[in-house]
Formats: sequence, C-alpha cells, structure tokens
Amino acid sequence: MKEEIRSEILYDLREAIKILDVKEPKDVEELKDLSNHAIEDVALYKELDTISITVLIYSLYKIIQQLNPVDYQRTVQELKIAKQALEKINLKSYNQSIRRLYHIINKTSTKTKEHLQDVMQAARIKKSTALVEKGLSIGQAAGLMGLSNWDLQQYAAK
Repeated sequence: MKEEIRSEILYDLREAIKILDVKEPKDVEELKDLSNHAIEDVALYKELDTISITVLIYSLYKIIQQLNPVDYQRTVQELKIAKQALEKINLKSYNQSIRRLYHIINKTSTKTKEHLQDVMQAARIKKSTALVEKGLSIGQAAGLMGLSNWDLQQYAAK
C-alpha cells in the first residue's frame, strides 16, 4: 500500500473513531461528511483500499442507527484495531479487521453492494465535476467518466 493511501485511510479511521466513540445524534451527519471526504479519495486515487474504506464508512453512515448496542461497540473496537494495525503497517491484521467490520454491516443490512455502487457513482461525478472546472464541457466530462449528461448536470447545478 502506498504511503499516501495509508495516510488517507488512517485519517478516515481516526475520524470515524472520533465520531463513534461517544454515541450522539450528530454522528449520522458527521459520518455523511466523512463519507463525502472519503469519496474524494476514491475519485483521486482509484485504489481498492480507498474504495474499501469509503464503502465501509458510507455503509456505516447508512446503518449506524440500526446497530444494536453490542454491534455498535464491536464496530468501534474493530475500527480501533484496524487503525492500530495500519499504523504498524500490519496489513494482514488490518484486512482481517476490515472483513470483520463488513461482517457486522452485512449482518445489519444486505445493501453493501448498493453502497459500493453509490460510492463509485459519487466518485465519478466528483471527478467529472473537477474536469468541468478545468474547462471540459459537461458532455465531454460525463463521457470520460461513463456518466450520462443528465447525471452530471444534476450535480453541477448544485
């Protein structure tokens, strides 16, 4: 794993832990913001590791209110284990922890595949928007990213 990718993932893990360590009503909104930040990493790096952590955070944002107290605590603990493993560059332990987190998420909701599609679509839209900002037309940017003009126009209008 490249060092800049590892740094970004560590940032995402630290922030997720900070958000979830103490359960508060604002957690959902903060997870949504963190997910949006992570989607920018997917658009920038297009690496499997950034996609994996982004889908994980997005999935947590979608299901966090449905987690029972035991799974909530297991989620926070696994995030801490994943962070510690990645800090020590123990990728085997990190990957095992990520798998356990996905298991918790999948137990709560079977929509992880949809979350992956949502994240990838959002990343394509963010990347296309950056291309438009650099001077490409909406049609050119949408075509390069495999989007319809309509998808990009809706986002660009915001």
